[in-house]
Amino acid sequence: MSDGLEGVVAADTVLSEVDGQAGRLIIRGHDLDELAGRARYEDVLRLLWDGFFDDLPTDLTPALAAARAEVFAEVAALDTGLLDRTPIEAMRALTARLADGDELEVALRLTAAPAVFTAAVVRAQSGEAPIRPDPGLSHAADILRMVRGAPAGRAEVTGLDTYLVTVSDHGLNASTFAARVIASTRAGLASAVLGGISALKGPLHGGAPGPVIDMLDEIGRPENARAWIEEAMDRGDRLMGFGHRVYKVRDPRADALKAAVRRLLDASNLPPGRLEFAEAVEASVLAILKERKPNRSLDTNVEFYTALLLEALGLPPSAFTCVFAMGRVGGWIAHAREQLVGGRLIRPASRYIGPMPLQAA
Repeated sequence: MSDGLEGVVAADTVLSEVDGQAGRLIIRGHDLDELAGRARYEDVLRLLWDGFFDDLPTDLTPALAAARAEVFAEVAALDTGLLDRTPIEAMRALTARLADGDELEVALRLTAAPAVFTAAVVRAQSGEAPIRPDPGLSHAADILRMVRGAPAGRAEVTGLDTYLVTVSDHGLNASTFAARVIASTRAGLASAVLGGISALKGPLHGGAPGPVIDMLDEIGRPENARAWIEEAMDRGDRLMGFGHRVYKVRDPRADALKAAVRRLLDASNLPPGRLEFAEAVEASVLAILKERKPNRSLDTNVEFYTALLLEALGLPPSAFTCVFAMGRVGGWIAHAREQLVGGRLIRPASRYIGPMPLQAA
């Protein structure tokens, strides 16, 4: 049996192909490079959902904007109990208030939910009033406006779109597999999405970009990098932003997001020299990993430049996993619908290794 089901094929899918040997990601027939920095999130959402919903509009922008306006009504349920939670826990709780179902309107509301609820929670936790969605904006533009309270520039909107597109789908990762398992029971899309959010919350999956910022801040200066990294490795700490279960070479999403950070340098919240500092830390980590683990292929993954990009967009590290959910939710829904169309109840077998009952003499 493969540990962690590694290498086990659990589903046939038309949605994405992750080629870990070549460092290639294909989303619905398109290389990541064709989409990242070029397509809006709504465009890729349409691509992922094509064939899984009846009467799917050519442009999902107006429908998704209307869904943001609808789910904003649930923001009224924010109370002290929720605001004392982490942003992803509060966002998940608000999402759980949405009605279940399998139709397009439900899918759109579930896609809108992480964006609207995260923005409301972040603002409320900072003592500011949540901002109502603007139906005249694209999804990425409205997210930045709802979080920051001011319109975003074109470069910033493109930067967030690049991120949402880049993380929209990635094979049978933990959260997507969780969503497919739940969908296979016919529990409904809301249940599948809530399962995806819960799996994404874990630090070994979607909870890693925030600690990248902590690492950079603790290192402080390039000349401190080697000593800090070696001490962390001596303690057995996991270096967030490096290594991937599937990719045996560099994660292609890291390059897409690094390019997005570079395009944002003139219009971002990054301190001067922040990208160059991050590049120096990245180089130090890769050099030390090569020295200490020469037989393992450990390279930069999506988390490292995710952290830089979301920091550049002025999004708080406490909400980074929520922003991941804003992009991945479209993929969860596509996989859930694909499972419903052609899949059976997912019910793998286990192998019992416990004690056997004593046999009577």
